[in-house]
Amino acid sequence: MAGDDGHRETWDAFRELINMTPSALEKWLATDDSRAAGEHKSGGESTGRALVDILRKKKADLSDADYAHMRKVTGYIRRHLAQRPSGDVRDSRWRHSLMNWGHDPLADG
Repeated sequence: MAGDDGHRETWDAFRELINMTPSALEKWLATDDSRAAGEHKSGGESTGRALVDILRKKKADLSDADYAHMRKVTGYIRRHLAQRPSGDVRDSRWRHSLMNWGHDPLADG
């Protein structure tokens, strides 16, 4: 298939940036902090639910729509990481928003 190379790159970037398990992401999405960070047009809640579904699928079962969503997610995470605020980000909306997209910046060290 012509899209296989793009899928491979998308898969690799997705696996590199998504550092929350499906169960951890589900638990996070149920919190008030998650909902508060998702109250804007980036749609953290629906994005997070779609991510849980993707993370639970076998790679062979991923659709073109899943890969498109994965590209959207990795693009958002990369842009958002570049905007890291100074200071302690533990309880920041910046971190909470990233977590809605499956990436906890504090899990990286």
